[in-house]
This record gives sequence, structure tokens and C-alpha cells, in this order.
Amino acid sequence: MVVVGGGSLGTWNWKRIVGNMFPLLIVLSIIVLWAGITLEGAEEMLNQYAILAVMVPTMVDMGGNLGAILSSRLSTRFHLGTTELDPSDRVLWANVAAILALAATIFSALAVGAYGLGILIGSPLPLSQLLVISLVSGMSVAVIAVVFSFLATYGSYRLGIDPDDTTIPIVTNVVDVFGMVIFIGVSALVLGF
Repeated sequence: MVVVGGGSLGTWNWKRIVGNMFPLLIVLSIIVLWAGITLEGAEEMLNQYAILAVMVPTMVDMGGNLGAILSSRLSTRFHLGTTELDPSDRVLWANVAAILALAATIFSALAVGAYGLGILIGSPLPLSQLLVISLVSGMSVAVIAVVFSFLATYGSYRLGIDPDDTTIPIVTNVVDVFGMVIFIGVSALVLGF
């Protein structure tokens, strides 16, 4: 176990956890309001293309989940002392590649599923457009999730805060905001809105 400052990163002290998390959650809650405002601003496009509204929760949720997976893996490696965030670390790059491959698979499946559902609910968009929207948005969100997973994990570790307490809220909230903005932006660009 890595010892930092006055104790271990793995210490289960509820006061320390709440002290670290509460201000962070307040700030993140305010930031996430931006995603809601962005979604409200795209109401006309989402009304016209209802299938996009169906894609929004999956897009945002999957991006956050990918970031959470990588953050968890990085935190575990820090706790075990098996990583220093060395750019030549092959295992680190293998984890990043796995996240990006998983993202490509998930967001391709999302486009195909949305296409089928769009036909059923009478809001069809061409599969090619849905693939472009889903893959460009999804892969962009995955890259953001990877970057913020590294930043949150390494930053927490360097500050002496247990990354297990901070990384998931940071990564999922940041991905929620950026995921929403990117998805709406790419959709508007592809559909000429």
C-alpha cells in the first residue's frame, strides 16, 4: 500500500472521504447543469429527429462507463504499485486500446440499434448518418474519458487523495457534459441543423 502524507491512500476514514468528496460533488453538479442546458438548446433538433433523443442516454452513459473502467484499472495499478504512468508502459497502452476498441464496438452497435428502433417508431435516419453521429461522438467521448481518467487518477494520487474516492465522479460527470455537447454538435453538423 502506498503511504502518502499522514496516512495510507487506502484508509477508510469516512470524514476524510466526505471531506474530499463533498466539495468535488458540488462543483461537478454545477458543471453537469451545462449538459442539461445544452440538451434544452437542442430541443428543436431532437423533436424533429426523435431517434437522437433515444440515443442521448446511452451515448452519455456508455462514455462514463468506459472512463470508469479505465479509472478503476488505473487506481488498482497505483494501489498495487505497478504503474508510474510511464509512456513506455505496454500494459497501460493495452488498457487504452481495449477501451477504444470497446467504444468502437458499443457505439457501432448503438447506431445499428438506433436505426432499427427508428424504423419501428417512425423516426428513421439513414444508417450511414447514424453511424457517423454515433462513432464520431462516441470515439470523441472515449478519448475524453481516457484523458480525464489519467488526469483524475494521477492528480488524486499526487495530491494524496485515494483515487477510488474521486476518479469515478470526476470522469463520469466530465464525460456527461462533454458527451452531451459533442453528441449535439456532431448531430447538428451531420444533419445540417
